[in-house]
Amino acid sequence: MERIRTDICVIGAGSGGLSVAAGAVQMGAKVVLIEGHRMGGDCLNYGCVPSKALIAAAKHAHAMTDGAPFGVAPVTPEVDYAAAKDHVARVIGTIAPVDSQERFEKLGCTVIRDWARFVSPDAVMAGDRRIEARRFVIATGSSPFVPPIPGLDTVPYLTNETLFDLRERPDHLLIVGGGPIGMEMAQAHRRLGCKVTVIEGDRAMGKDDPEMAAIVLDRLRGEGIEIVERAKAEKVGGGAGEITVETSEGRFTGSHLLIAVGRKVNLERLDLKAGNVAHDRAVKVDRHLRSVSNRRVYAVGDCAGGLQFTHVAGYHAGIVVRAAVLGLWFSKATTRHIPWATYTDPELAHVGLTEAQARKEHGIHLEVVRFPYDENDRAVAEGRTTGLIKVMVARGRPVGATIAGDRAGDLIAMWATAIANRQKMSAIANTVLPYPTLSEINKRAAGAYFSSRLFDNDWLKTAVRLIQKYLP
Repeated sequence: MERIRTDICVIGAGSGGLSVAAGAVQMGAKVVLIEGHRMGGDCLNYGCVPSKALIAAAKHAHAMTDGAPFGVAPVTPEVDYAAAKDHVARVIGTIAPVDSQERFEKLGCTVIRDWARFVSPDAVMAGDRRIEARRFVIATGSSPFVPPIPGLDTVPYLTNETLFDLRERPDHLLIVGGGPIGMEMAQAHRRLGCKVTVIEGDRAMGKDDPEMAAIVLDRLRGEGIEIVERAKAEKVGGGAGEITVETSEGRFTGSHLLIAVGRKVNLERLDLKAGNVAHDRAVKVDRHLRSVSNRRVYAVGDCAGGLQFTHVAGYHAGIVVRAAVLGLWFSKATTRHIPWATYTDPELAHVGLTEAQARKEHGIHLEVVRFPYDENDRAVAEGRTTGLIKVMVARGRPVGATIAGDRAGDLIAMWATAIANRQKMSAIANTVLPYPTLSEINKRAAGAYFSSRLFDNDWLKTAVRLIQKYLP
C-alpha cells in the first residue's frame, strides 16, 4: 500500500473540484486530485457543454424555417442527427484539454484515477493508495435521479448521461420532467425533426416565475411541443421503439423515453460514516462550506446542497480556497446573488428574489418594474420581440430580476453584478450603453423605475416652472 500525505485532497474532478485544485496548487499547496470517472465531470461530458452544443445545432435548423418575415424563403432543413452529435463530440473534445489529467499534473497536482472512500476522519483510500490530508474537499457532483416508476426498469430509457451518445434521431421523444433539462432538450429535439411530448407531474418550469415561464412555454407549444402538466407518470411499459407512459392525464406512446426529473448527489461510494462526515441528501455544511461534523472536510457544488449549477460550484471553490488554503474565514456562501438560466428559445434567466419572494420579504417597500422586448429597437430589427424583463426593487436597490427573452442569460449579468455589489438602481440608469443593443432593455427597466418619480411628480413640475420662469 502506498501512503501519500498532502495538504489538500480533492475528491471529484468536475467544475468545483478542478477549480479548488487549480487554485490551491498554484498558490503553493500540495494537492491530490482523485477522479474515478471522467475528468471534467457532468458539465463537460453530459451537461452544460453537450446540451448547449446540441441546442446550437437545433437553432441552425430552426433558422431555416422562419426567415419569411426577413424576405428569406423558409425551407425544411435536412437534419443529420448523427452529424449533430458529431458537433457535440467536437465541442467536448475542444474543451476537454482544459480539464484534462495532463494539464493538472503540469500544474503540480497528483492526479489519481480511481474511486475514493473514507477510511478514517483524516484519510481516504483510492485503489491501493492511502491519502492522508490536512483538508478534504468533496466535489463528486450529482447524477440523474431515476424515479421508481413501475415498469421503468423493463424498458430502455435515456438520461442526460446517455442521450448524447444516441446516434439515431428519435421519431417521438417522450420526456418525463418539465424542468430546465427537459425543456431544453424538448425544444432542441423538436427543431431537429422529432415529435416531442413532455410529461410533468406538477407545473412545467415550476421553479421559475409563472408569468415569465409562460412566455417560454407558449413559444415551445407554438413550435409543436406537447406539454402535459399535472400528469404524474404512474407506469411505464412497452419496449424499444414503442414505449408507453401511463399518467393521471392519459397514456402517451413514443419511440424513445428521456428521464429528466432531477438529480441526486453522488455520495454513495464515499463511506462518509467512516470519515465522520454528517450528511443527508448532501453533505451537511456550515456557511463556510465546512462539514459540521469533521472540520477537515469541505463540500462544494451539488455536494453542499442548494443550487445545482456549474457556476455555483465555481463560486464555492473560491470560498473553500480562501478558507482551506489561505485561512481566510470571512467568506460565507450565499445564494442571493446567484443567477441561473434556462437555454430555451426564448431564454429565461433569473437572479435574486422572485416577485413572490420579494413581496413576502419586503412588503410595501417592494416595487416591480417591467419593460417589454418589443419596445427595444434591436429586438424589433431582429424580429426577437417576444420577451419581458421584470425587476424587483426595494428601497432603491434591485433585489431580484427575471428576464424571459432573447439572450436573457447574457442580459442577467448586469443585474447579478448590481445585486452582488448592492448597487442602486441609479447605477443601472446612469450607465451609457451602445445603441442599438438588447442590453438597453436593462437600462430602460431602470428608467421605468425612475420615470414615475420624474414625470408624475407635481412638486417637481412646480419647481421646474419656477426655475424656467426665473432662469437667466
